[in-house]
Amino acid sequence: MGILKKTIKPWSVSLFVFALIAPTFSYAGLDRASKAGFVPHKALYDIKLSSKNSSSKIANISGRMFYEWQPSCDAWVSTHRFDMMYEYVELPAVRVKSDFSTYESFDGKSFNFTSQRKRDGMVFEEIRGNVSAKDADYPNEAVYSIPEDLVYDLPEGTLFPMAHTLDVLSSVKKGQKFYKATIFDGSDEEGPVDITSFVGKPAVYNVPEEYKDHIDASLVNGKGWNMRLAFFPLNNPESTSDYEMSLILHDNGVISDMEIEYSEFSVTQKLIALEKLGSACEPEGVTPVENKVEKK
Repeated sequence: MGILKKTIKPWSVSLFVFALIAPTFSYAGLDRASKAGFVPHKALYDIKLSSKNSSSKIANISGRMFYEWQPSCDAWVSTHRFDMMYEYVELPAVRVKSDFSTYESFDGKSFNFTSQRKRDGMVFEEIRGNVSAKDADYPNEAVYSIPEDLVYDLPEGTLFPMAHTLDVLSSVKKGQKFYKATIFDGSDEEGPVDITSFVGKPAVYNVPEEYKDHIDASLVNGKGWNMRLAFFPLNNPESTSDYEMSLILHDNGVISDMEIEYSEFSVTQKLIALEKLGSACEPEGVTPVENKVEKK
């Protein structure tokens, strides 16, 4: 489960943005996530300010983030929708709505991204683009159509969000505590970033009583891991992170709890609704999984 930069980075569940319930069929033989036991799902998170510096101009932050992830016939598709309220000490409050979607091919050779942000109902940022292999054997160039003329060269080995999540969990299962990679997710105009992941002790998540009617407990009762991630500008000479986050990531790709720490403030992202989805590409003769959990 994509997250939040200064305006809340959608990485939250996208980058993880994820082996309890595996599908009874496979997709084109290339869907590593389904084979690893990841569960297509949609989730709703409550976001709140958890701490701030005394010098911060932020008075309060609150809102919600809707996340949906599922495989199509040849790619992983994710959607984030943020509805945030930013309150300031000396300025009027601002409501920001963000929509961010990605299409990441199973073979890692194609990645499309699009996002739009609105401030008090007016669009103030729009991003679209794709990653392709230009004169190389690997995807090495991120080309934005909006804004125009924005291009990033991607180092060999750059990962997209779902591939990164899969590699992190693979390293966990091998007993490795640290994992470092260069990631591109297309959520902003800043290009690829380096992410250092530290895996802590196994985590147990208990569904809060007030959300038991809205969270499918079978999706969060399995093994989870406490993780710490630090996000660095690519080739950062100062070795200081832009922001860091702590989270519980389950083996099936669900994120049940998260805290994101920026230099001036921190926010929590708490799971309040969760249900399993069927596939967006069901083979003939397979009945889609029914959504049985009431949406909050």
